[in-house]
Amino acid sequence: MDEKIANAVEQWRAKCTDDDLAAELAALTAKAASGDEAPLTDAFYQTLAFGTAGLRGVIGVGTNRMNVHTVAQASQGLAAYLNAHYDHPTVAIARDSRNKGEEFVRVAARVLAANGVKALLYPRIEPVPALSFAVRDLHASAGICMTASHNPAPYNGYKVYGDDGCQITSQAAADIQAAINGIDVFDGPRLMDFDEAVAAGLVEWIGDDTLDRFVDAVLTQSVPGVMTPEVCERFKVVYTPLNGTGIELARRVLARIGVRNVVVVPEQEHPDGDFPTCPYPNPEIREALQKGIELCEVEKPDLLLANDPDADRVGIAVPHDGDYVLLTGNEVGILLIDWLCRVKREAGEDLGDRVVVSTIVSSVMPDALARHYGFEMRRVLTGFKYIGDQISLLARAGQVGRYLFGFEESYGYLAGDHVRDKDGIVADMLICEMAAWYAARGRDLAEAIDDVYREFGYYLNKTISVAFPGAAGAAKMRAIMDGLHAGNLPTEIAGLAVEGVTDYQHGAPMPVVPGRGALARADEPQTLPGANVVEMRLTGDNRVIVRPSGTEPKVKLYVFAKGATRAEAEALRDRLGEAARGLLA
Repeated sequence: MDEKIANAVEQWRAKCTDDDLAAELAALTAKAASGDEAPLTDAFYQTLAFGTAGLRGVIGVGTNRMNVHTVAQASQGLAAYLNAHYDHPTVAIARDSRNKGEEFVRVAARVLAANGVKALLYPRIEPVPALSFAVRDLHASAGICMTASHNPAPYNGYKVYGDDGCQITSQAAADIQAAINGIDVFDGPRLMDFDEAVAAGLVEWIGDDTLDRFVDAVLTQSVPGVMTPEVCERFKVVYTPLNGTGIELARRVLARIGVRNVVVVPEQEHPDGDFPTCPYPNPEIREALQKGIELCEVEKPDLLLANDPDADRVGIAVPHDGDYVLLTGNEVGILLIDWLCRVKREAGEDLGDRVVVSTIVSSVMPDALARHYGFEMRRVLTGFKYIGDQISLLARAGQVGRYLFGFEESYGYLAGDHVRDKDGIVADMLICEMAAWYAARGRDLAEAIDDVYREFGYYLNKTISVAFPGAAGAAKMRAIMDGLHAGNLPTEIAGLAVEGVTDYQHGAPMPVVPGRGALARADEPQTLPGANVVEMRLTGDNRVIVRPSGTEPKVKLYVFAKGATRAEAEALRDRLGEAARGLLA
């Protein structure tokens, strides 16, 4: 066994006082003694890195795991950062339904309190967007949400937000990591008794009035005149929170717009961090929606809505030709942009100064919509924080009203500036309204997206994820990306010439389709920060992007294909996908 790992194991054996973690360590050590060192090595070969998404990892014992000790260490680093940058800092804290979430919240609050930082806690599970909202609503210096989003059940995470409600900047993450590096995982964190912290006013509970204001803010994005009493009388939704946080706020918002016929998937209604019906609670995959689809076959709703466990994303299925058809994250994003532009233009609004923001790995199709409707289309790096940064940029210029919509291909959407992260609750509302609007015109959403494809071209996408687990996998991922950055690139993929390459490692100009308004034309060019991403643009408006996941041991291939017909685009997409896998060999 590596000496560094052996020393870390010995430290944990001597100092870990948590009975469950100590028992797990004993079991892993026994397994290693019998010849299977891989599980013990994986738990200790690295320390969980603190990035712009904070921490995320498998729950368990070790430096490479989410546990009370690594959470305390991270909280001590965060407290040091906040005390260096703020007078009397406060932190809003939330959690989703993940296992150990409540325990991690209390540990974080105890560490913050011991360092003089006030912690404002939601008393029950709440969605990520409610945390982003609370940071600004309560004028907090930062926010923490214990969540692993859509990761498999063994994961949890520690997502950190800045005072603007966005996930922290890369510089803030680096500063916090630097502070963490100087903190011994056992002896470094200061801890205050939780009840004493409450009595001292260093831990307070966030009241329901904050959630009331969140709901009111979401409702400002409702499109007037769509959900009439007649429409609401017959409109029916099957909803699933996937055993997560969405049900409380989703029901409240839908009821406020008049949608009261909501049938909840019973097996997935209540919070459960084991996610027994879908161990991978990701609304991007059909298996996560399967229970909802089965209920749809009985209930015959107009729409299936599925929020992920922290309710910042949403997947949907719609009735079409006797079946329930799933739409992709790109398709829902495209539909929402097109629909919002249609209804606003019909209401007489000039879209020339409006701004839509998406990511470099999302569909290229919104560029065509921008040229048609006249809005400005901005592309940022992967991660909704970069979309949130654009909203903050507009707000600082006194132009936040220009922001129209933001989305990413991984089923995240945001209308409004009430939060600076994706919001599955406002998306639930808008998707219901959009479905009802199209139904009144005799079209379902599957037909609606096909109408848009026929008008603008069939832009289809595929995301291929290749797993590289463990220490060997991490080394392989680095070697692949290092090779691409070094220029080891193909001249063609699936017979299509590589006509251009953007290596985002050292930054690159922001891709923009200029709007037709005076304000849009005056916007200053922006440069994207460096990122571990390589883009290859191919003949015919096709492309392939390679990017390692920031939260899982995977490399992702994003394949973009355009065709004159669906069949042509699908065939090209599949051909490009197979050929692109060779980049990871």
